[in-house]
Amino acid sequence: MKIRHKVLLTTLITLAIGGIYLFSVWEHRRNPGVIANRSLDQDLTPDDVAIVRKMFMTSFSDTLVLQGKSVWMKDGYTMPYFPFSGGRIAFTKRAGLVPAAQRLDVNKIVKASPPASADDGIDHGSRQVFAVFALPGDAQLYATAIGVIDGAQEQYYCDLLFYYDDPHTIYDNWPKDVWAAIDAHQVKPGMSELETRMSIGQKIQTEGGSEGNRTVTYDQNGKHWTIAYTDNHATSIKTE
Repeated sequence: MKIRHKVLLTTLITLAIGGIYLFSVWEHRRNPGVIANRSLDQDLTPDDVAIVRKMFMTSFSDTLVLQGKSVWMKDGYTMPYFPFSGGRIAFTKRAGLVPAAQRLDVNKIVKASPPASADDGIDHGSRQVFAVFALPGDAQLYATAIGVIDGAQEQYYCDLLFYYDDPHTIYDNWPKDVWAAIDAHQVKPGMSELETRMSIGQKIQTEGGSEGNRTVTYDQNGKHWTIAYTDNHATSIKTE
């Protein structure tokens, strides 16, 4: 093939590619498509974009990073905790359920084998892993389960159980009166489902509908709340 023919062929290919690209750009601008339209329809709230850190722990050594740190209970009123003294967990003297948004000052991470009769919310496996912690203003140490070891298999629930940053700073857009209700583990009209869970916990039953437009029953360590939501605001609050 002569040189001028090669040059001509190369030029034609370049023009063809350029034409296809220009057509695709024109078509996209004329009809942006589903993805662009979807982004316009999204109505993200400050709660949706709040940064809730995760650590994706997969081994016992990963959990040791919590020693000397504070965490806040995310899965409120679901996890039992027990006195810890002399290097042992007193499984027969359950102290209660860790309240929602409660700060835990982690002292150490330990392994232990609970008795078969002990129900601490996590499968026993061959051993469990516990966070040993102090509550603010309380010198007593306690322990709550954060993971399970079964032979060579390990599973940890820290990201489900804990906030690694103070939720008061994560959700600093919430009004002061809402935070006052949360700190007192109460619910007031107008609170969202997330704000309510932060106050009285995650142990819930729902009666159909979608989040923000349904009736939810909460078990707050034996106290039951039935709350109806409309447009993600509590409109009816009943306790028993």
